[in-house]
Amino acid sequence: MERKLLIASNNQGKIREIRCILKDFDLQITAQNIFPELKEVKEDGESFQENALKKARTRARETGLLTLADDSGLEVDYLNGRPGIYSARYAGADADDRDNYRKLLKEMQGVLFKQRKARFRAVIALVDPKKDQEITVEGSCEGIIVDRPSGDSGFGYDPVFYLPEYKKTMAEIPAEQKNRISHRAKALQKLREEIKRRYPEL
Repeated sequence: MERKLLIASNNQGKIREIRCILKDFDLQITAQNIFPELKEVKEDGESFQENALKKARTRARETGLLTLADDSGLEVDYLNGRPGIYSARYAGADADDRDNYRKLLKEMQGVLFKQRKARFRAVIALVDPKKDQEITVEGSCEGIIVDRPSGDSGFGYDPVFYLPEYKKTMAEIPAEQKNRISHRAKALQKLREEIKRRYPEL
């Protein structure tokens, strides 16, 4: 029996990634822009999990739909985990992806290669208002911040996030490969297992 799944995001890159990984479930996946009246959810939590749960709970309550939300970001060891939960607005409230990674590169100028370790981290929350049920899962992907952007696929900090085992940035690898190794992909794979276990009808 098909169910409607609302993705609590307007980020088209995220939505494409989620649709691709969950495509074989009996879910009608839709973005939140079908509800233009909804106000933005303020992400004021102190962790990725708090923010993901707040977004999913809010949209599930407002729409009555099974709702998926994620919060994710980049943690750079040299910067003591920054930008972290502020990744999407690191260079300011109106900043775009390029503004954000340019600020990061400026902060990392002159830092030795061995000190440039970083990881993408994602927490995904699935809230079901009908079953009064919540699921949270987490995934991470280790890499290194390079000193100049490379690649034109992906989004966010992908052009400056280098994967040593592939000798490419996240923005240089094909989408189907990214959908196996990214932080969000790893979290979504865990979510797939939870959906199979808790929703056998899908």
